[in-house]
Amino acid sequence: MPTIMSHAAVPIAGALILGRGRLPVPVIVTGIIFAMFPDADIIGFPLGIDYADSWGHRGATHSLLFAAAAALLTVALIRPQRYIIAGLFLFVAMASHGLLDTLTNGGLGAALFWPWSETRYFAPLTPIAVSPIGISDFISARGMKVLQSEAIWIWTPLVVSVATVLGLKQWRMRWLRQNGMAQ
Repeated sequence: MPTIMSHAAVPIAGALILGRGRLPVPVIVTGIIFAMFPDADIIGFPLGIDYADSWGHRGATHSLLFAAAAALLTVALIRPQRYIIAGLFLFVAMASHGLLDTLTNGGLGAALFWPWSETRYFAPLTPIAVSPIGISDFISARGMKVLQSEAIWIWTPLVVSVATVLGLKQWRMRWLRQNGMAQ
């Protein structure tokens, strides 16, 4: 799994791309929590739930169905003004967790299609170093290697994407103003 910070970076980038006013702050904060939430499944380890079990690590909580259900339930409860945008944002925030986990070079893969399939998936390319579970293992040479890997494969693409989209938006607004089309 990537670190919890890198999982949170996806909805932060999404909120920046969507821009101010498209999502209320509570939806953005919920998206950040959603992006990290699937790893709460590690509480199963001390309870005797096996890693490879449906509810084990990278199991049901990493599935696209779990992300969709959580997004729909949350939108129904908080009733944001732009519920379709909020629902999609929340779905992508949580679904990104399992998808990022498929890009790691360790573990069992993610059960993206649970409950229809218990198969754990990896992407064809797995460039992200898998993060150790537990803070003591993370503060090590291996932990630094994970952060370096994430800087290359997660943070850099997100920063480039956000900068590109924001730059294009700014260029478009300037062009519209110059051509008398801005409102």
